Amino acid sequence: MVIKQLSVFIENREGRLEQVTEALKKQNINIASFSLADTSEYGMLRMIVSNPEEGRRVLKEEGFSTMLTDVIAVKIAQKPGTLHEVLKVLFDAGVSVEYMYTLATAGNDTSIIMKLSDPDAALTLLKDSQYEVCDDKEAYELNNSVDK
Repeated sequence: MVIKQLSVFIENREGRLEQVTEALKKQNINIASFSLADTSEYGMLRMIVSNPEEGRRVLKEEGFSTMLTDVIAVKIAQKPGTLHEVLKVLFDAGVSVEYMYTLATAGNDTSIIMKLSDPDAALTLLKDSQYEVCDDKEAYELNNSVDK
C-alpha cells in the first residue's frame, strides 16, 4: 500500500526545526519516522506522521513550504542481506529507488520507507516476491499508542 510522506522545506536558520516539531506537537501529531538532509541554504525534512493531511495543513499555516509524497514501507528481517534482496528485486525490474530511510517498528523486523520511480509496480513486485509492506495505519500510528 502506498502511504503519504510529509515533506517540509526548512531554511537553515536557528530554531526552524524546533518550530516544525512544536507545531506538530500542539496538534497531537506523532512523528513515526523522519529523515533530515541539508544544503547550505535549506533542509529537507521528510516524515511519516500520524496524520499527514493535518500535518501539512498545520505547517502551511505556520508558513512552511510542504508537500505530500507517495512512498511505501517494506518490512524486512533484521539479518544480513535482506536489504540487498529487496533492492535486487526492484533493480532487476527497472524500478529506481530515489531515496530511503528506516521506520521504527515493533518486533524483530525493520521497515524501510522508499520513494520509488514506480511505486505501483514496486508493490506488485514486492508482493510477488513475498515481501510485506506496511499499510497506512501501521505506518502512521506506529509508536503513537504511548500515553500522553
